[in-house]
Amino acid sequence: MIAYIEGQISEKNPAYIIIDCGGIGYMINVSLYTHSQVPDKGNIKLLTHLTFKDDSFVLYGFAAENEKELFKNLISVSGVGPNTARIILSSYAPDEINKAIIENNSELLQSVKGIGNKTAQRIVVDLKDRIKKEIFAKNEFLTSTDNTIRNEALSALVMLGFAKNPVEKVLDKLISSCEIQNLSAEVLVKEALKKL
Repeated sequence: MIAYIEGQISEKNPAYIIIDCGGIGYMINVSLYTHSQVPDKGNIKLLTHLTFKDDSFVLYGFAAENEKELFKNLISVSGVGPNTARIILSSYAPDEINKAIIENNSELLQSVKGIGNKTAQRIVVDLKDRIKKEIFAKNEFLTSTDNTIRNEALSALVMLGFAKNPVEKVLDKLISSCEIQNLSAEVLVKEALKKL
């Protein structure tokens, strides 16, 4: 799997971008959303998703992680291929599409060329719960500014033999109480050991 491609823009048009990376030009299909997010010239990094067909390999590129995740969700729905997903992403921003799916707004999806009533309803039914979970997980991750430090401390304490659930509760209390100055994983582990 090719996770991303970084290099100089060799050619840019609304359907694809060619990136020169180490003397090789990668043609990457993009949505209008990604097209509008990247500059006309210079060095860029596009997140990618590689699809396989009987006769070709096709790269799809994304300016942001949320668009790539939505693309992968869309192509997991029966009857929605990569080109249809790209058309959906060209019609609306990823946040608008996610909102429409969560709110059962299949009419918005039907307004996209090539999406009928059945396909729009299938997208909503198949993806509603998954997208809700992803958004909840993302928001939960963003609420903790010290998430990396917390995860490092959690990992260290679990490796020391402590059970994960009690450790998580202690760490969350320590972080939310803001009693600790110069918070680091080491300091957090030491303070947690006093309370476990």
